[in-house]
Amino acid sequence: MAVALSGGVDSSTAVALLLDQGYDVFGVTMEVVPDATDQTTARAAAATAEHFGIPHYVFDFRETFAQRIIAPFVETYQRGETPNPCVLCNPRIKFGVLLEAALGLGADYLATGHYVRVERLGERFVLRRGADTRKDQSYVLYSLRQEQLAHVMFPLGGYTKQQIRQLARQYGLPSAEKSESQEICFIAGDYRDFLCSYLAQPPQPGNIVDVEGRVLGQHQGLPWYTIGQRKGLGIAAGTPLYVVDLNPERNEVVVGPKEAALGQSLVAEEVNLISIPYLEEPLEVMAKIRYNAGAAKARIEPLPSGEVRTVFEEPQFAITPGQAVVWYQDDLVVGGGRIRKRA
Repeated sequence: MAVALSGGVDSSTAVALLLDQGYDVFGVTMEVVPDATDQTTARAAAATAEHFGIPHYVFDFRETFAQRIIAPFVETYQRGETPNPCVLCNPRIKFGVLLEAALGLGADYLATGHYVRVERLGERFVLRRGADTRKDQSYVLYSLRQEQLAHVMFPLGGYTKQQIRQLARQYGLPSAEKSESQEICFIAGDYRDFLCSYLAQPPQPGNIVDVEGRVLGQHQGLPWYTIGQRKGLGIAAGTPLYVVDLNPERNEVVVGPKEAALGQSLVAEEVNLISIPYLEEPLEVMAKIRYNAGAAKARIEPLPSGEVRTVFEEPQFAITPGQAVVWYQDDLVVGGGRIRKRA
């Protein structure tokens, strides 16, 4: 059994739980930050492995990560969209090349500290929300394929974060009180500085216009704005204005009243289905359009292109191209896709 080790409380406690269950465990850690000089994660992971007396392997995936995650991350911003790098990283890196490496070392499974559950249901592997609804991470794992789900374990899926902290204290783990990791693992500071370091030229200023096309002010570059944003627009108006669209062709940020940022439906591409093999007819679901959003009643419909339309019962605020929409039935993940457009 391989465990993806970061040295944090979640992965450390996952090791402890699996050892208690009698598994033969070793740790695997991946280096992904380009030109990294700070080896804090690798050192913390090594210390965790030493604490448990288990083997530990470190893999250098920096070049692969740059190609498969950072390049699309930058390109998504250039298209006037807002990326979610975790959604890409999980199938391509953590449960892609790292899983392959772990299996190559003789493991049958790769375990991680995600708060989510996987099980066999009939002929399919299915993904369920974690027991801790505040920590549930199924949203960022919707893109895992059947062949990946067949070789993964999530030991923390049935616990709350509070219970894991308490278990870590009982196990005497040095990471028991360690704080949560940062949101984007490969960006230590301001994402604007990071983007500028990868772009041939910095984002160009342009017009901020209202929904009628009237110029209201100037923006500093499309990547610095996202759908639904209200603060930091630098324009004065009699009513609150929100970003309702980003137009890379005209290099414009379009703003309007809150109702202009509402959408009844969306079209998703790069669809991955988990609980069902195909979507052949409309299906009633609960849908999430961002990690921290609540799930809303919706209907999903297959399109001839292979894309899927999501039609909400009530209009949703700030449907954002580049983000993911994930569909649920109760605690079961039906699947999800990348939001291409508000429809």
